[in-house]
Amino acid sequence: MSATTSPVSPKTKLNRSQITGFWAAWSGWTLDGMDSVVYALVLGPALTELLPKSGYQPTPENVGLAGSILFALFLVGWGLSLIWGPIADRFGRVPTLAATIFVYSLFTGASALSQNVWQLALFRLAAGVGIGGEWVLAGTYVAEAWPEDRRKMGAGYLQTGYYFGFFLASALNYTVGVRYGWRAMFWCGFAPVIVAILVLRRVKEPERWRRKEREDSLRRTDFLRAIFARNYRRRTWANSVLLAAAICGLWAGSIYAPTAIISLARHVGITQAAAVRISSFGMGLLSLGTILGCLAAPWLSERLGRKRALAAYFLGMGISILLSFGWAFYQTDGLKPFMAVLFFLGFFGGNFAIFSLWLPEQYETSVRATAFAFTTSFGRFVAAALNFAIGAMVGRMGTLGRPIALTSIAFGIGLLALPFAPETRGSPLPE
Repeated sequence: MSATTSPVSPKTKLNRSQITGFWAAWSGWTLDGMDSVVYALVLGPALTELLPKSGYQPTPENVGLAGSILFALFLVGWGLSLIWGPIADRFGRVPTLAATIFVYSLFTGASALSQNVWQLALFRLAAGVGIGGEWVLAGTYVAEAWPEDRRKMGAGYLQTGYYFGFFLASALNYTVGVRYGWRAMFWCGFAPVIVAILVLRRVKEPERWRRKEREDSLRRTDFLRAIFARNYRRRTWANSVLLAAAICGLWAGSIYAPTAIISLARHVGITQAAAVRISSFGMGLLSLGTILGCLAAPWLSERLGRKRALAAYFLGMGISILLSFGWAFYQTDGLKPFMAVLFFLGFFGGNFAIFSLWLPEQYETSVRATAFAFTTSFGRFVAAALNFAIGAMVGRMGTLGRPIALTSIAFGIGLLALPFAPETRGSPLPE
């Protein structure tokens, strides 16, 4: 007679509030991703029109340089989203989440009104402040609202939203962008306002935060000082370096993918309109790979541990960036191999799902959003500086590929920082 095996415990059933809150956070994150990629997809056409109005010739070098500078300013806006963390720890996750969505939708739509490069840069800077805060609040909310046995997979599901937004942006570019131009693409950025309203009306605060909110000590917390207290200092700096590596490599690679695809397509004689459609397909392929990478991240994190799983993703990202921008970009018929590597660039870009489940595990509820916001913002400021450097290298070298390929070094630095981060596999979310 065979030995009796213990039945597998069923997963905790989600209540209506948890389900509603998740879909609100996911939708906001999806439209956040759509907003970010809209800029990448319309970068060439927008700058080609706006550079002459700003006193510059729309040469490929100037487009590349201006694109790098504008994206760097966008990342500065992301870095300034640090403000949302302390606000959320003091006033609640839900109203702050709604505010971030409202800010980025307002200024994305306003980008359609730009009459020169400087105005576009200002609108993108302001939109970045909202976009950068949405991930912080969505990730914190899901970690706190979902039950312990579901929150890790919830982080993976949440992260897919951002890359589903890539599909939406690609579909819009394939239809609206090709037919009506880049300004119409930015007008679509007003859509998330609806999500912000729904968040305020339908979503309830996580019970974890409400318990902490009732404690007087929460109101007296110096949030930034708390995450650099002796018990948190080392992990805060380690997480900051890891996020800097991830953001530098991922964004330096994927944000220039549409421009690289269009350049490769034009090189082999494909028309501009067809090249734009191919770039939309390429971003869809990148998105598919990233969604699969996000879904695999919680599973790998549970089996390998957070640190080993992130190491595998970092190694894959470094190799993918080298193959796409350092090798395929310079082949005689490089469009096909570049498109093939895009899938893997996307898959390993799913490393952000690991941060979504790992960062909340390292901090208590009273400072969780602040820690999440600071570490991501630090990475964005570093990435902004790197993009200024990339813009200078593109202008000096007269090529896009090699400067982007060099960003793979960031993942090597990230691998060196991993031993200083804590391993939290098997640990419950701290109160």
